[in-house]
Amino acid sequence: MKRNSLPFCRFSVWLVFTAEILRGVESAQGKYAQMLFSELFGDYSNALRPVEDTDKALNVTLQITLSQIKDMDERNQILTTYLWIRQSWYDAYLKWDKDEYDGLDSIRIPSNLVWRPDIVLYNKADDDFSEPVNTNVVLRYDGKITWDAPAITKSSCVVDVSYFPFDDQQCNLTFGSWTYNGNQVDIINALDSGDLSDFIEDVEWEIHGMPAVKNVITYGCCSEPYPDITFTLILKRRSSFYIFNLLLPCVLISFLAPLGFYLPADSGEKVSLGVTVLLALTVFQLMVAESMPPSENVPLIGKYYIATMTMITASTALTIIIMNIHHCGAEAQPVPQWARVVILDYMSKIFFVYDVGENCTSPQRVKAQEHKLKKDFKYQKKQDRHEGVTSQVSRNRNNDSDLKKKVNGHLNNSNGIQCENAKDAVNCCSCYTVLIKNIEYIANCVRDHKANRAKGIEWKKVAKVMDRFFMWIFFIMVFFMSFLIIGKAI
Repeated sequence: MKRNSLPFCRFSVWLVFTAEILRGVESAQGKYAQMLFSELFGDYSNALRPVEDTDKALNVTLQITLSQIKDMDERNQILTTYLWIRQSWYDAYLKWDKDEYDGLDSIRIPSNLVWRPDIVLYNKADDDFSEPVNTNVVLRYDGKITWDAPAITKSSCVVDVSYFPFDDQQCNLTFGSWTYNGNQVDIINALDSGDLSDFIEDVEWEIHGMPAVKNVITYGCCSEPYPDITFTLILKRRSSFYIFNLLLPCVLISFLAPLGFYLPADSGEKVSLGVTVLLALTVFQLMVAESMPPSENVPLIGKYYIATMTMITASTALTIIIMNIHHCGAEAQPVPQWARVVILDYMSKIFFVYDVGENCTSPQRVKAQEHKLKKDFKYQKKQDRHEGVTSQVSRNRNNDSDLKKKVNGHLNNSNGIQCENAKDAVNCCSCYTVLIKNIEYIANCVRDHKANRAKGIEWKKVAKVMDRFFMWIFFIMVFFMSFLIIGKAI
């Protein structure tokens, strides 16, 4: 037992000895750090540029890391981002020999104790002008200071909504010194672009790059050059949300406008459908207008809404005109010859519009009969009247002769019959004549009614053919506009 416990005791002693050594090292480093801090900041001032030669510029290296896009306010044209800003420079008065301080090569101190460059966001759009976050800086033995500070920035961004919701945006983040010119503080890019390695994916925007460009600008107020670094944030909108919530409902609603021409004219809902669709598109148009900036650039989806609303307005107006044609009655003029040839003969076949009981195999025979009936209508009316009168006269004559024969026969056979019976027979013939005239009048009225009804049926067929014609025209327009907006998106 004693032999087995001996290695364990040795290992425990070694652990305790190692821990004591580490504590001694930490306490020694803490002691040297206190001594170093007292010697460095005994007579140090953070109000002046830390350079030995004031004629030389102090180089400040800037690196921007984009962490998140918090918001893009298109209406107010403000981009809100969460950034990590890293600035590094060399302080000529904060150097030491690390061998003299037990190998201490860096310390971390509050940033307000050292001189800091006044690098700000030029295109800042925030009302809060607070000081930068006072995070610690890392001070190395060679005088290099590295300052990492997080920042939530609101920058102005010129938003172009011409191709909304399939748009690309480019927002600039311009950083530069506010008071130091290029001869005093020079800004250097740490990378050719912003760092996107820690970027959190956004639900609305895709980021396609963040190139950085250094500019040296001479302003009108001053003759010295002022350098700045501009990071261009290239964004592309994720359009799925807007397709399913704004564009697709509009496309589906716009397909209802041509279907209004397919409704029967006697249903009474043709105009109501057009007005309802127009009101629905107006609501969607207002939703888009509320989120867009009040600029001259009309969004692509807004143009689509306006074109669709114009099409629906035109379809409603045409529906009203076609309904007036449909309800033309007996008082209307007959269908013109050109309309009969173009609409009833040709267009009705193209759009497969037939009368009740008529199909695609028997239109010629029915058309020929109708044409013959309409052509000979006046002639038949006069001929029927003439034939009716002639036949009636001949019938009257035959009846008179028969009556005379019957009367003579009766007179010859029965001598007791008196003259009053012959007068009654003549009066009966005159009653038959009046009855025949009344029947002829009724037949003419029925014939006129059928002619007027045929005229109304012709106008209704003209309206039906025009409905089918405009229905296909507006369907083609809807397809064209839909493919046009998709082509713009691609």
